[in-house]
Amino acid sequence: MSRLTLSLACHASDRTRPLLDGRVTIPGVDLVPLVGEPEDIFRRALRDRAFDITELSMGSHIVTTARGDSAYVGVPVFPSRAFRHSAIYIRTDRGIRSAADLAGRSIGLPEYQQTAALWVRGILREHYGVDTRGIAWRTGGERIAITLPHGFDVRPLGRDPALALAEGAIDALIAPRPPSGPGIARLYPDYKTEEIAWHRATGFFPIMHCIALRRELAERHPWLPLELHRAFAKARDLALGELQLVNVLRASLPWIAAAYEEQAAIMGGDPWPYGFARNREEVAAMIRFAVADGLAAKPIAPEALFHPSTLGESA
Repeated sequence: MSRLTLSLACHASDRTRPLLDGRVTIPGVDLVPLVGEPEDIFRRALRDRAFDITELSMGSHIVTTARGDSAYVGVPVFPSRAFRHSAIYIRTDRGIRSAADLAGRSIGLPEYQQTAALWVRGILREHYGVDTRGIAWRTGGERIAITLPHGFDVRPLGRDPALALAEGAIDALIAPRPPSGPGIARLYPDYKTEEIAWHRATGFFPIMHCIALRRELAERHPWLPLELHRAFAKARDLALGELQLVNVLRASLPWIAAAYEEQAAIMGGDPWPYGFARNREEVAAMIRFAVADGLAAKPIAPEALFHPSTLGESA
């Protein structure tokens, strides 16, 4: 069998570098690594189908799969996960002291379909009892077209949402990158404590991105999705192993091994779970959020997001 030459677009992290630098290989595949920022990768993948293998926004993957026009099929490995209480920023002059105070406000977002925003809306709704339908959501634009049902107040700002927050045009902002300017603060200054409490209540570590493969490639080479799963899991294992090495620190944090031990204890011994079974309930919650947000017309099975050959693989 001749070898495949396939492009791989993803961000560079300790979890992906073993594949990018060749320490981990995929049987029968020569990778052409294309390293970039997620926003650009997602835009090119979703609009142009530009990559054979790509890191992909889970929010966008749910939207496109639910409406039946996804060019990619997922693999249940998740190179980006992040708690998102830290992503809620507020104007300090609006009397916002708690999540309940966000009801009825105007809140900016880079994109309505963005996965970070999907998670925050779900958390506000299900954990804090906030009516997210009553919020005026103001966006910077969308990477793919979305059509929402009647009753959702979602409109473009026509400018950078972070700038709109700094100017006082909106009350709050959900964004993975911190905004700057006077009169801006996090809703949860001690966000780590809030995120740990939420994790203990739900068991979730919010999935941001998955790895996905162009559907026609998966159809032509049905062995490929499972090999991708195994290669990314091996790369993740190398990264987690390096965090625990103390003879020579692999990251520039003096107490990195202690931090790893603390986080593993909080998260049940496995701080970065891959595999479908381990994450099915969390993926189902994301689909539930997408339906409540008007991004998906009806629920889909979590299995529909991933190639069938990968569903039984543990990692």
